[in-house]
Amino acid sequence: MVVVALAAAGTAPLAAQSRRTERVLLVTLDGVRWQEVFGGADAERLRGPGVRDTAELLRRFWRPTPEQRREALLPFVWSVVAAQGQLFGDSARGAGAYVTNGLWFSYPGYNELLSGSADPRIDSNAKRPNPNITVLEFLNQRPCCRGRVAAFGSWDVLPFIVNTGRSGVSANGDGPPFPSPRTERERLLNEMAGDVALPFGAAARLDAVTMHGAFEHLRTERPRVLYVMLGETDEWAHDGRYDLYLDAAARADRFLRRLWEWAQRTAGYAGRTSLVIATDHGRGEGRQWTDHGRDVPAARRIWIAVLGPDTPALGMRHDLEVTQSQVAATVAALLGEDLRAVSPQAAPPLPVTGAAGPR
Repeated sequence: MVVVALAAAGTAPLAAQSRRTERVLLVTLDGVRWQEVFGGADAERLRGPGVRDTAELLRRFWRPTPEQRREALLPFVWSVVAAQGQLFGDSARGAGAYVTNGLWFSYPGYNELLSGSADPRIDSNAKRPNPNITVLEFLNQRPCCRGRVAAFGSWDVLPFIVNTGRSGVSANGDGPPFPSPRTERERLLNEMAGDVALPFGAAARLDAVTMHGAFEHLRTERPRVLYVMLGETDEWAHDGRYDLYLDAAARADRFLRRLWEWAQRTAGYAGRTSLVIATDHGRGEGRQWTDHGRDVPAARRIWIAVLGPDTPALGMRHDLEVTQSQVAATVAALLGEDLRAVSPQAAPPLPVTGAAGPR
């Protein structure tokens, strides 16, 4: 029987004596469909108009079974996260993950994901400072993480979502990744950012810039909480380029592996880091795969993954349904903090810690 993970099923913050997580890496892949995450490349899309080299795409991503296809597309997610952590949102098995804001596009989704609840005041992607306290702001004010929270993204609305002016959280979403470079490496990364193309306009930069900027910040500043917002998957999907959508998803998977493997060999992070992966919204089905928003109900279906020392290795969770709004409290709970103490409207954490439950 499927159990909906609402307040009564939430997981309280871990007790200090049992908690091992001291750092959290939160990464979102904008608009990546649950269908590709759990089933790999779509046969119809692979041969559709949004593919320029079908033979090459088939070579890279087509395999006989859905299980093989999803691992070809997202090898880190399926060889590491699924083996050692937990995945939510396999709607084909009747245990979905859902957006609750009813709008199914970016700013409302990121607000829900980061603050823990939908807000009808956020009904566009306009650059308006978020009136809600995000988990990043909350943690930035807690003794565990004060001044050690940062966000890097591929969208220039990120600083408004995080509300940098009020929250004090460092957030970079466009242009050079280091507005005030202090090292030669940071200056070189800024030069690289200035030299790459801007196929989506100045508001959305390529993920490579975001990835390298975020990783350099992680390597040098050693934050307690790092949020990385990747965006190419959504941009290429809107352009109808299924080949480049898959390529961006595969590149994001490589980035996730790089983050995780660095954490596992670095003092202070090894055995003390949890990784949370999510998306801001889903996408349509069939010909609507390029779209999302309030006219595309299928876009309410998403997926979430959690990996870390406090998360039992249960793999795909087919025993319950969850919501996007549970991500924020989950990030806080992994660090032993209770987001709902300051934001009682926030959804409870995902049940990813404590004793192993049913698969």
